[in-house]
Amino acid sequence: MTLTGLAAKNILRNKFRTTLTVLGVAVAILTFVLLRTVLGAWTRGAEFAAKDRVVTRHKVTFVMPLPKRYIDDVRTMPHVKAATWASWFGGKDPKHDREFFATIAVDTQTYFDVYDEVAVTPAEKDAFVHDRRAAIVGDVLAKKFGWKVGDKVTLQTGIYPDDPADPWTFTIAGVYTATSKSADRSTFLFHWDYLNEKLPLRRRDTIGWITTRVDDPTRGAEISAAIDRRFDDKEIQTLSQDEATFRNGFLAAFSAILKALDIISIVILVIMMLILGNTIAMGVRERTNEYGVLRAIGFLPRHIAGFILGEAILTALVGGVLGLVLGAALIQGVLSRVIEENMGSMFPYFRISAPVAALAVALAVVLGALAAVLPAYRASKLRVVDALRRVA
Repeated sequence: MTLTGLAAKNILRNKFRTTLTVLGVAVAILTFVLLRTVLGAWTRGAEFAAKDRVVTRHKVTFVMPLPKRYIDDVRTMPHVKAATWASWFGGKDPKHDREFFATIAVDTQTYFDVYDEVAVTPAEKDAFVHDRRAAIVGDVLAKKFGWKVGDKVTLQTGIYPDDPADPWTFTIAGVYTATSKSADRSTFLFHWDYLNEKLPLRRRDTIGWITTRVDDPTRGAEISAAIDRRFDDKEIQTLSQDEATFRNGFLAAFSAILKALDIISIVILVIMMLILGNTIAMGVRERTNEYGVLRAIGFLPRHIAGFILGEAILTALVGGVLGLVLGAALIQGVLSRVIEENMGSMFPYFRISAPVAALAVALAVVLGALAAVLPAYRASKLRVVDALRRVA
C-alpha cells in the first residue's frame, strides 16, 4: 500500500460526506466555467476582429446616418484598399416576432471584399448580387427558422416604413458560413439599393456606417484620424476606429456587468475552497487518534501532512473534472446552440475554450491543496501522546 493509495482509501471512509463535497466542487467549477465562457464569448468579437479594418460612423452616435457620398471620399484616402457601407434595418420575421436577429442592408458589390470571413459559394454570391430583392442569411439563422435557398421571406421593421401593398419581401439566394469566430452567423443581409429606392426622397442616400480595409494594420489609428480630418469641415463629422476598438465601444456599456461576472467567478471558487477546507478539517479531527497511531509506529509528520493534502487534492480533482464534464454537456450540448441562434450578434461563438477548461481544473486542484494546508500543518504538529489521548 502506497501513501497515495492510503490517502485515496481514506476519502471513501465517509462516502456520503465525500460525495457531497465532490458535488459541491463540481457545481462551483461548472458555475466558474459558465461565467468565464460568457465573458470570453462576450469579448471574443473584439479579440478576433480584423486588424486591418476601420469603421467610420457619425461622430455623435452610431444611430445617426452619414451621407452616402462620404464613401467616395474614403476610397480616395491613402492606404485604403477597399471600402463598403451598410445600414441597420431592424427587421423581424412576423412568423417569429419574438426572435431577434441582425438585418443589415449592404452594398453587394463591395461587401465581400471587406468582409471576406463571410463565406458563400460563387453561385449563391452571383445570385445575390444580381437580384435586387435577394438576401443571404447565416447558417445558424437558416437552421433555426428552417430557411433554405429559394424561400420567400417577408420582414417588418419599425425603423423604415412598412407598406402592406409593397412589403419588404426577399428571396433567400444563399446561406453563408463564417471563417472567423468574430462573425455573427445569424445575420440577414440584403441590398442597400433595395432599401434606398423604397425610402421617401428626404431619407434617401444615407448610410449607417462605412467599413474600410487598409493596407497596413499597424497604422489603423493614423488612418482613422486621417479619415476623420477629411470630414472636419463638412456638415456631419465622423468618428473612425479600428474594428476591435469599435466593438469594445459597445462592450464599454456593459463594463459593470462584465466586472461583476469576473468577481463572482472568483468568489465562487473561494466559497468552494472554504467548503472543502471545512470538510478536510472535520476529517482530520475525526482521525486524530489514528494519526497518533501512525506517528507511534514510525510515520513522520510529513507523511501525515501528505495524507491530508493528498485527500484534498484528489477530492478537488475529481470534483473539478466532474464539473468540467457537466459544464461541457450544458454549454456545448445545450446553451451554445440556443445562444448562438438567439444572441449571435453579442455571442457569435459560445463554446468552452481549452484555456478555460484547463484553468478550471488547475484552480480546483490548487484551491483544494490550499484548503488543506492549515489542517495538514496542525495535524503534522500534533504530539503523539496528545493524539493518542484524543477521542473523536
